[in-house]
Amino acid sequence: MDKILLHDAGQIFGEEPRLIELPDKGYGVFVGDTHGDFEATDTVLDRYLPDNDYTVVFLGDYVDRGPRSRENIDLLLRRKADNPDRLYLLQGNHEGIEFVGFSPCDFWDSLIREGEGKFKAYKTLLSQLPYAASGNGLIGLHGGLPDVESIQDIGSIKPGSEQWERITWGDFRAFSKGDYLGISDHGRPEFGMAYFDRVMKKLGKKVLIRSHQPRAAGKMYNDRCLTLFTSKAYLPERTIAIADLGKETASVDDLEIRTV
Repeated sequence: MDKILLHDAGQIFGEEPRLIELPDKGYGVFVGDTHGDFEATDTVLDRYLPDNDYTVVFLGDYVDRGPRSRENIDLLLRRKADNPDRLYLLQGNHEGIEFVGFSPCDFWDSLIREGEGKFKAYKTLLSQLPYAASGNGLIGLHGGLPDVESIQDIGSIKPGSEQWERITWGDFRAFSKGDYLGISDHGRPEFGMAYFDRVMKKLGKKVLIRSHQPRAAGKMYNDRCLTLFTSKAYLPERTIAIADLGKETASVDDLEIRTV
């Protein structure tokens, strides 16, 4: 079963671009880190995926920390295979173990105990996930913004590069007006409002929807940056965001925030 599932998912991810272009109609459902919270993932998929009006975007970090990482990622892979054009799984730092080691990583450690083949199969598969999803006025990704000249450049970012690390590991400081702030004590690139404004202008976007920082302010930078978290591994309340893809998203206030 694992081999068939990984093969089918690998074929889909191998054909997807690194930058996903969302449809210009219907609704986009944006889901933050799930981190082994199988119940959260199952609830979102059962609630929104059967309705063709919804495109569901998970923003990364499906494994580690939560108690059901293997079930969580396998459920997402099965549903992706059945709904390749309405379910998108973006890459978070916990899917990037191919390029950067980190700890704790209990999901990956458990695969190593099962054998090098299983570890390598999941590692290779998840390294293929796209980086970002682009919609009407909005962009969704896992962590921080890459410093590129246009949104199309995201599609050619090399895995494991500095710009990849900004996407998958980047943090924002809510009260900093600075640009690139350097590497934090935790080894993460950090950014302030000047960086956010500068890069968003180059990307031609008004609103960023992200996850990665469970204790970050929900709204930042004049209500143009939204941080979601959809796992009880960190927070008691799971949040998602709904965007009307047929209208321009100009502020976080244009999104509907729901709990699951």
